[in-house]
Amino acid sequence: MAAVLDSGVRLEADDARTIDLRALPAGQIAAILEEEIGVWRSALSWDFRASAGLVQQFQDLRALNGSALMVGGRRMAGYAYFVNEDRKGLIGDLYVTRAASTPANHAMLLSAVLEQILETKTIRRVESQLMMLEAPRLAALPHRRFVHVFPRLFLELDLRKRGPLAPGAGAGKFTVGHWSELRHEDAAALLAGAYRDHIDSDINDQYRTPAGALRFLTNIVNYPGCGSFFRPASFLAFSTATTRLVGMCLTSLVSSDVGHVTQICVAPEASAQGLGYELMRRSLDALAAAGCRLATLTVTTANARAVRLYERIGFTRRKEFAAHVWEGF
Repeated sequence: MAAVLDSGVRLEADDARTIDLRALPAGQIAAILEEEIGVWRSALSWDFRASAGLVQQFQDLRALNGSALMVGGRRMAGYAYFVNEDRKGLIGDLYVTRAASTPANHAMLLSAVLEQILETKTIRRVESQLMMLEAPRLAALPHRRFVHVFPRLFLELDLRKRGPLAPGAGAGKFTVGHWSELRHEDAAALLAGAYRDHIDSDINDQYRTPAGALRFLTNIVNYPGCGSFFRPASFLAFSTATTRLVGMCLTSLVSSDVGHVTQICVAPEASAQGLGYELMRRSLDALAAAGCRLATLTVTTANARAVRLYERIGFTRRKEFAAHVWEGF
């Protein structure tokens, strides 16, 4: 396997190796992050600068846990970082420069960072959803007998080409209002209940408990990993009869004119009543009113009911990727 450097010189895979990210001097990762920012912009219409800034900050402090891909001697051509919490590891990002992007180099970097995670002997589960991973074949995945692969879709909707969505069956059945921090714990309980026995709770185990769901919601509301939280297009739905929280649709801005649906869920007792559509309709209309030209979201391919809803609304497929979960070491 070979890659082509910017100079036009072909690089054989044998010339690539990985080292600990913390061994690199401050600033070493800057050029790669600049390229990655451009790739996220062109591939996904996503402004990656805030996330890149955090990566740069931790790398400058030599506090970024992960691996660097080195080619041609001392040239850095990629990185992957991770966070360990309790008995779980999370691979936060993996990127290989276009000049060195081969399945072999992606697999080498993925294997290196996974081995680093497993140096913590208490780790029993590793999760990743790597948008820029050139996914290796199943046979080439590290620790193959422990891995589960979940195909996912990155969908987008051109808000400029559609008019407002018509109200559906769920309109008028529920009381709908904007996101409120006062409902954070109620929203966590809703999330855990909605994803009980759902395939997405196999991908992200935070969905399985209210405590885990609370951490998930805290991350998407307060941190830039999924963009900047956008309250004007984030809605909560309540049962009119009981005032119980039964649905939510949360959004963020991933660039100045692109909105992203970070979470949509409906309680089991409110399902099949059109509430998911109604929440999505309101969020998309609010994003359009705020000047967004695109709306995006991700969905697990096996969640056929959700995929059908999004495609009926007008979302189209922009990118396929995969979530990987290693468990049972």
